[in-house]
Formats: sequence, C-alpha cells, structure tokens
Amino acid sequence: MSRLCLLSRLGLAAALVLVASCRIESAVPSEASATAAQDGTPSGDVWVYTSMYQHVLDALDPLLKEKLPNVQVHWYQAGSEKVASRLEAERAAGAVRADVLATSDPFLYERLAREGSFLRYASPNVLRVPRSLLDLDARYAAARVSTMVLVHRQGAVPPASFADLVGERWKGRAAVGDPLTSGTAFTWAVSMHSKYGEDFFTRLRDKGAVVAGGNAAVLQKVESGEVDAGVLLLENALVAKARGSPIEIIWPEDGAVVIPGPVAIFQSTRNPVAAKALVDLLLSPEGQRFIVEKGDLHSVDPRLEGPRGGPGVEALMARSQPWTPELVELGLTRGGVIKETFSKAFSR
Repeated sequence: MSRLCLLSRLGLAAALVLVASCRIESAVPSEASATAAQDGTPSGDVWVYTSMYQHVLDALDPLLKEKLPNVQVHWYQAGSEKVASRLEAERAAGAVRADVLATSDPFLYERLAREGSFLRYASPNVLRVPRSLLDLDARYAAARVSTMVLVHRQGAVPPASFADLVGERWKGRAAVGDPLTSGTAFTWAVSMHSKYGEDFFTRLRDKGAVVAGGNAAVLQKVESGEVDAGVLLLENALVAKARGSPIEIIWPEDGAVVIPGPVAIFQSTRNPVAAKALVDLLLSPEGQRFIVEKGDLHSVDPRLEGPRGGPGVEALMARSQPWTPELVELGLTRGGVIKETFSKAFSR
C-alpha cells in the first residue's frame, strides 16, 4: 500500500499526527537555532518571503513581539510573482535565504514540495483546516484564502457568472486580469480552462474583453466606467467599497474561484524551531484574526467569520468551484500551455 493511500485511510487527524512525528531537517542548524532546539525556546532570526500585504505584516508585529519575543522576523514582501523570481534566483545560486514561504501561488508550493524543498511539519493548528486546503504529507498548509469574484459598476446590469462574460451583452464591457503577470489571475485562468475548456479565452477575446494586467488595473477600469464589470479579488473589492467605490460585488453562479495562500518551511532553514513557532502563530486563532480583520481574507479556521463579518471558510468553499488535486495538477503541469493559449487568444 502506498504511503499516500495509508494517510488517506488513517484519516486527517491521524495522518497529521503520523507526519508530525517525522523530523526531516537536512540543513545544518546555526549555533542560535541549536541552542533554541536544546531548551525548546524559539529564538534567533527567521526570514519569511511573503506576498501578504504590508499593512497586515505591520499589524502582526505586536503579536509576534508578544508571543515570540526572542525571535527576530525579517520579511521580504512582494507580489507572488516577484517572490517566486527571487526564490528561483537564490535556488540557482545554491543559497536560499528564506526559512518560511507564505505566498498566494499554490502551484509553486506543489512544485517545490515534489522537489523535496519543504520540511514536513504538521502544526497542531491545522487540524480544523478544510481537508482540501492541506497537503496530507504535511509539506505545506493554507494559512489564508483569497477569492476571485465578479464586480460591476453601480447602475450597470450585473453579470450572473464568469460564463456570462463571453455573452453578447458584455461585448467590450468586461475586464479580466492578465495571467502572464498576475498570479491570482493565473489561478482564475486555470479554473476557467478546467471548467470551460481552452476556447473560453478565445470567446472572451471575440467579445472584446479587456485584459487589464493586475487586480488594481481591473478595479480602475470598472470604477472609471471604461468597462461595466470585471473579475477581481474579493479583498480588493471589499476595501474599495469601504472607501466609497461605486462598485457592487457579485458571487458568480458558476462558483467563485478560491486561491489558497499556503505557508511552508524550507528544508534548508537554519532555524527550524523558530520557523515552526512562527507557522504555529500564523495558523493560531490570534494570527488568523489578523488575516481576516487586516487583510480582508478568509481564515482557514472555520470557527472564524469571513472578512467584514461575512460567512467563514466552510460557507466560502460551498459557494466556490472545488479546489481539487486535479486542478492543482492542471496548473502545475499545463500552466505554461494555459498562459500561451491565453496570450495567443488576445494577441490576434
């Protein structure tokens, strides 16, 4: 029987206990981390490469100082694409500085996990996380969930679904992000490819859909009236509405697109004790509240409400397209083809 099958039969809780007993730490720890390991107290430096918003990191700072007073957390903060580029450059040079990775590119995590880049660690705080948001080998786990929804300008007739955007009514009146430059737009494109086939992009182009780059550009085009509707991250839409933006949020009938934002520890970490403590804190109820309240993201803890008092993660998953291993496999193995298909469709 394969190990994966064994884990499945054991059930999630038992599997995580089993995996948690495995210590796979190939990197030679520094003197500081060795001291921390001996007395069990997290201390020393931890580098985190992340795409979390800077204001969320700033809000987390007092909690980190309170709960991990002897740990110095250093952040490299940028968009997921830039984080991935820096990480790849460091890997090519054989000197990865990051101890922890926390971005919103789930396909990158699966690739790195298969390459053996991550330390297996099952935080006790993942036991309530929806199973589809976990790696059962405990190489990574979602710490937050972003969501792609539809928005429309007030006064405009709203689209009912993503599929509506290829209809005649929306000819030249809808904007989408560019999967070649935006990681969240890429995940949305993978989901659309899975659900509607590769000709979905050609049909979008035939109906004059505007490719706007990233989420900020999509929002600007809807707000300005250049288009009537767009595909946008829920957190961006919530922040815009709070500042008085003339937009409305639509939960698409064909399902919102969830984008897990995992967290993982590198095998090469020089401070595994502090890195694990940081992951525990991010996944704790206190850490998750900051994700919701400061980031307008969904927590992976089903006990917490969603952003702005909305439904929590279980209700979110119920109104979204399923996040499945098959979807991850599609993005991982066919991602380049999907980007090329999109590019060809809109370059005609």
